[in-house]
Amino acid sequence: MSGYGGRRTQAQRDAITVEIGYALCSAAFAAAVLFGAVAGPALLFRLPDVFETSLLRTGLALAPLMFVARVVSVLGRFRGRAQPSQPGRTNPDS
Repeated sequence: MSGYGGRRTQAQRDAITVEIGYALCSAAFAAAVLFGAVAGPALLFRLPDVFETSLLRTGLALAPLMFVARVVSVLGRFRGRAQPSQPGRTNPDS
């Protein structure tokens, strides 16, 4: 449903689909980069077991948080752009 109670157009449905795809792909990339930055040294170098374990666990804990934060951020911005301002008025952001 659109902001005015009608059905969504095909263009609106396509825009939502593209935005969801972008959110998921960019979130996966950001999570992978964060994991690589945190856990990468433990995977590349020989470190004491305590450091290896802590870096891997930290990376495994932060990567999903980054994924969720990125998806929420992208889709939240899209939702804010997709809703029209007051009918009959010019949107100051355009």
